[in-house]
Amino acid sequence: MLLRESTEVKTLSLISLTYAIWGILLFGPELLPVWLTIIFIVPLIAFHSSLQHECIHGHPFTDIRLNDLIAYAPLGIFLPYSRYKENHLIHHQKASISDPAEDPESWYLTPDQWQRSPRWLKAVFNINCALTGRLLLGPALGMVALIVADAKKIKAGELRLARIWAIHFLFCIGILMAIAHYGSISVTAYLLCAYFGMSILMIRTYLEHQAHQDMRGRSVLIEDKGPLRFLFLNNNLHAVHHAYPALAWYRLPGFFAQNRARFLQMNKGYSYRSYAEIFRKFALARKEPVVFPLKAQ
Repeated sequence: MLLRESTEVKTLSLISLTYAIWGILLFGPELLPVWLTIIFIVPLIAFHSSLQHECIHGHPFTDIRLNDLIAYAPLGIFLPYSRYKENHLIHHQKASISDPAEDPESWYLTPDQWQRSPRWLKAVFNINCALTGRLLLGPALGMVALIVADAKKIKAGELRLARIWAIHFLFCIGILMAIAHYGSISVTAYLLCAYFGMSILMIRTYLEHQAHQDMRGRSVLIEDKGPLRFLFLNNNLHAVHHAYPALAWYRLPGFFAQNRARFLQMNKGYSYRSYAEIFRKFALARKEPVVFPLKAQ
């Protein structure tokens, strides 16, 4: 049986539906005004990234190659799936979570990175520490950081990264050319959709992890019941995901409900009731400092 379990048909159905809706919105009959098409495409791109995350963790198929195949399409344009997968697995398996010296998904800076930054860039980093700033600047900062880091690695001889980026670039060119010739919106509009799709993901990653002396206290629990919970495929229960990374998205809520007290104790109470609470607290306020506040592990 190719599916990991019979209920993985839920994941496979969502992936198929996502590609179908994406194709209809962009290349089907122009049933909607452009502005409404854009409003639908932005969260769809964010949702596709959540599905890629499921594929990275071994769903829906037992064959890793099949999971990679159905997740590879760069609907979000700016991030190669292969680099997302590699960095995310390092984040889970090898890194001291949230430590910028080890974790490729950390939003903190090392003291040396901070000291070497010019004044204007320090101001940008400070703005990026508030949720509104993260929504506006986070996608750009994340992309630039990855491109700069990978360029240095390629220059040092890691040519496999050059191949990853070259293949990704060719796929993106193909998508954008198709949109230019046959799409219901312009290429510029689609690039904006991709950027703001990443912005939606910044809501999830904004406080997904914190600096805490106990590694178990670094992953958040957000007991949200709204649409973002589904858009992120229950990854708002991030401490549960880190404790059981192979657990499918549709099993996370039930498993958390059965073990809520244990998880809240395990992650040192790092929790919020909803994303609305997070917006109220951090829309214009920094949650934590820019520089990683703990001694490197």
